[in-house]
Amino acid sequence: MDNISVNLPLFDRDLSWLSFNYRVLCMANDSTVPLYERIKFLSIFSSNLDEFFRVRMPAVLAVDHLIRTDPAAAGTAESMLPAVQEEISRQLGEFGQTLTQNLLPALHNNHIHLYYNEPVHTTHKADIREYFLTRVLAFLQPLWLQGHKPEEVFLENNLLYVVVSLSTAEEPDMLKYALVNIPSNQLPRFTELPPIDDVFYIIMLDDVIRENVGFIFPGYTVNGCYSIKITRDAETDMNELAHDVLEQVETMIAKRELGIPTRFLYDAAMPLALRQLLAVYFKILPEEMVRGGRYHNLKDLMDLPMPVKSPLFSYPRQPAVQMHTLDNVPRLLEEVLKRDILLHAPYQRYDYILRFFNEAAVDPAVVEIYITLYRIASGSQIANALISAAHNGKQVTVFVELKARFDEANNIRWAKKMKAAGVKIVYSIPGLKVHAKIALVKRRRGYVWDYAGLMATGNFNESTARFYTDHVLLTAHRGMTQELELLFLYLQTREQPGRYSYLPFKHLLVAQFNLVDRFSEMIDREIANAKAGKPACITIKLNNLQEKDMIAKLYAASDAGVEVRMLVRSICCLLPEQPESRNITVRRIVDRYLEHARVFIFHNDGQEEVYMGSADWMNRNLLRRIEVCFPIYEPQLQEQLKEIIRLQLADNTNAVMLDANMHNVPVKPAPGEAPVNAQMAIHAYVEALNH
Repeated sequence: MDNISVNLPLFDRDLSWLSFNYRVLCMANDSTVPLYERIKFLSIFSSNLDEFFRVRMPAVLAVDHLIRTDPAAAGTAESMLPAVQEEISRQLGEFGQTLTQNLLPALHNNHIHLYYNEPVHTTHKADIREYFLTRVLAFLQPLWLQGHKPEEVFLENNLLYVVVSLSTAEEPDMLKYALVNIPSNQLPRFTELPPIDDVFYIIMLDDVIRENVGFIFPGYTVNGCYSIKITRDAETDMNELAHDVLEQVETMIAKRELGIPTRFLYDAAMPLALRQLLAVYFKILPEEMVRGGRYHNLKDLMDLPMPVKSPLFSYPRQPAVQMHTLDNVPRLLEEVLKRDILLHAPYQRYDYILRFFNEAAVDPAVVEIYITLYRIASGSQIANALISAAHNGKQVTVFVELKARFDEANNIRWAKKMKAAGVKIVYSIPGLKVHAKIALVKRRRGYVWDYAGLMATGNFNESTARFYTDHVLLTAHRGMTQELELLFLYLQTREQPGRYSYLPFKHLLVAQFNLVDRFSEMIDREIANAKAGKPACITIKLNNLQEKDMIAKLYAASDAGVEVRMLVRSICCLLPEQPESRNITVRRIVDRYLEHARVFIFHNDGQEEVYMGSADWMNRNLLRRIEVCFPIYEPQLQEQLKEIIRLQLADNTNAVMLDANMHNVPVKPAPGEAPVNAQMAIHAYVEALNH
């Protein structure tokens, strides 16, 4: 597609992502959300921010450095570092207030007390001491900073430490410093203590160590303990992998944990002199120093104990709905050959996907199984079914993406296990990630071949399917399944798309082949209809929207009078409320489930075309990945998807509209309008499909 995106209004991707993470933080501040769910949202916010510093902050720092050191670059780019740092600082301030002023008091009101930056009760000191001596002490590895050269001391990525300031009675002004690890990667971060006056107490591992740190340094006076954490660059270059891909990825995973610092988080109570000493000792640049609180890694709040049980602490139980029409069929594969099936996770049971692979593994008529795996569950039942299929004499081919960030090690473990069982493993294509979620089962009955395909918006992962909203299509559509076979044949060559002969995709939209062109054509058709005075509408649901040319196409559609309705969970570089976007609305939904599906609906003069798939509209998805989007042809299934999207567009409890400043503007019910929570309404709708 020609570059048509020059001088169009675009929002910075990193500030946009921070806007999304702030929406997560707002959920922790929402008193209508159950108490422990609010605490989980705090945890998610913290975990997300850690990943931001590992993955995005290196680029922000690099651009800032280039602009400051290269006068030629200063005129071509703007450093976003000050704006990013200011926004992060603002959000962290609100994070602290949310925890200390809202959530901790709410816990105490429910007879749960988390010790947080306060003295411990005298009654608990003996229990804490006993726990320290019998459980904690075995994992501590204190180290004197004065006795070691800086290159001999390595702070591991995102692990916790305290720097202890010490002195002796003989030389009280001669301070010495020691580093003590907080082994939260080996012990629980939280420990329950005996109740006092019907109040249940919880203490952090950090404070167990602080209370007893003097035991480690006999003969010294402890003047202070200050928590620190270092975050390291995770952006290893895996684009140029070739030859022994497995060995190279394993090496790069190890190197990533040794990456350069992108954040040195320190306790705000730390004296300036010590802060300066540590900056020099660990070679930390000023822009990498980040002021924090007494406790770091508060993503561990996800595991906060619940000594008092209450149904009001968590979301009401919402069990996945059974699909009665599938429960009653003797063989799922036979049903797929008769009709298309659409599954909506997590609202419907993911067991039907597991059943599909389980049945294929033992079906005597099944000859071949193909699948792409991007993020594999740690105890994957699907991978085990593929291993069984290979043992049962099936030809099983699995494309394992080794470059799935932070899941490489798990994917490698499963790849080795499947390969040992006789599964044909195909590894990453150099310079490309295979992000498509596709599978194909081929069955032979005499001279007749049956093809059954699975295509999804999310990973074939039964663990994430419990809390990611996704859709899975099971189909025997001859055109789509034949194109799936062609695509799997291509993937096994590991060739670059440009070097591979033309693949005649007519049904599937495949990035690097026809996806961008087909989406552009469908947008152009809506533009033509709008200009001809016909109704024209585009409805798109994505996780991320960044690619400039596709944004430019949406601006062009808006300018022509096409109604463009967007649901974008996270990054959105399209700027609402501009002349170019006057017919575009952008909504965001953050709720109990992570919105993950990608759905595309084009009005097409009343003959609507509906697509789903794996592709966000990001540079990486459209330019550097193999993605697959696919049509929903069955009218009844189209109606299901359209109703789910309609409910999400109608949400007026957890939905927000994005404005020109990327603020999250809450959508509230109009006077007399009933409240709509999309996720609850979708569960009810899916349940009603059984009747």
